[in-house]
Amino acid sequence: MRWPWGMSGYQWTVVLAAWLGWGFDIIDALLFNYVAANCIPTLLHLDIGSPEALEQTKRYTALMASVLLIGWAVGGIFFGWLADKIGRSRTLLLTIVLYSLGTALCAAAPNVEFLIFCRIIASLGIGGEWAAGAAMVNEVVPASRRADAGALLYTSAPFGLICAALINKLVVGYWLPDHPEYSWRVVFLFGLLPALAAVAMRMVLKEPETFSREGDRNPRLRELFSPELWPLTRSGFLMAVTALISWWTLSTFQAGLSGGLAKAHAQSLGLAETETAQMVTSWQLIATACFSVGGFIGTLMTVPFANRYGRKTMFGVYYSCSALAIMATFGLPLAPIHRLYMQFFLGLTVFGVFGSFTYYLPELFPTRLRATGSGFCYNVGRIITAFGPFLVGAVSKGGLDKIEDTLFWVFLVPFFGVMVLPWVIETKVNPAGTDLPSP
Repeated sequence: MRWPWGMSGYQWTVVLAAWLGWGFDIIDALLFNYVAANCIPTLLHLDIGSPEALEQTKRYTALMASVLLIGWAVGGIFFGWLADKIGRSRTLLLTIVLYSLGTALCAAAPNVEFLIFCRIIASLGIGGEWAAGAAMVNEVVPASRRADAGALLYTSAPFGLICAALINKLVVGYWLPDHPEYSWRVVFLFGLLPALAAVAMRMVLKEPETFSREGDRNPRLRELFSPELWPLTRSGFLMAVTALISWWTLSTFQAGLSGGLAKAHAQSLGLAETETAQMVTSWQLIATACFSVGGFIGTLMTVPFANRYGRKTMFGVYYSCSALAIMATFGLPLAPIHRLYMQFFLGLTVFGVFGSFTYYLPELFPTRLRATGSGFCYNVGRIITAFGPFLVGAVSKGGLDKIEDTLFWVFLVPFFGVMVLPWVIETKVNPAGTDLPSP
């Protein structure tokens, strides 16, 4: 049977497994953002919707985002190393089960402390899954299809974002609209879905031949800083940290920002409390859908850019357009609903550039350090990014106008990415699939 792109059925199975793993961990990572307004007041024994509840929700949203990012970074680095030690498929399945159980346990949280513990468990698995999955796809698919497969792999991220919003809309908006005190627990139970997928993956996945042939099973993190590999590590880190800070600063409060815009609009229309709640979840879904659809298109667009002009030029174009999109979204005098629609252009650029990391970072490193290097570059930046939610959270006390004014200045982050392009290493491959010399 002829399969698309000249790839075998098993190669497509590996891409699908990694695609599902990444999509599910995006779902599990973001479910909290949608239920925080009900979850945090309930665990703190506060009245949902009260001024004190809103203040505590903002505080813990920032804290949980930072906990997730730090755990994600630690998990990404550790499990990246483990994937080079014990294998890609074993590590991939282990991390999926870990973040699945960590998210589902949030449903049983009796207090905020236990919720934080569960989020830490989930974040370790979420961070580790990416490095194992990206390395496995890079080693299984033909070299000439790395960019295509890598970008396709990352299309699961917009899918995960939309699914997280839909789960919240289904449970909170339709199934249990009158029970906010426990509807959030049902939302977290959807975190069990990835574990079921992992069981199916276990029966079909095997280690890539390139990994199986590799004799050295003792990868060392310090090797990434050797004179030979440091330029590669620096290149991957600079591009990844730029994307991470931009994405997380904008997305952490996307649900809160779109919900706040909806509440303000509902009040101007004189809507009842139930109608206001419906508008909040609807506007949150609109913002997420626009951001995700833009991200899906932007992810796929990295392939023709990267293949035709090279990875370095592609990063330059995406980060330049990201800066312009951020300035337009938060700087222009737009109506609230139009500001939501502008999320499409943020997704196209800020979100879309992530489609390149699933092929760019694994291309930088040799097989024995592929997952270690990719995991380090992609995840260590999250420790720096962890301070972003606290900054936005502090600013959010000033209201919607203050948040929008602050988010406008996030354009400086992708601008930084453009400025450091001279240190970026080109990894473009020719049609035959062999590496070209780096400039």
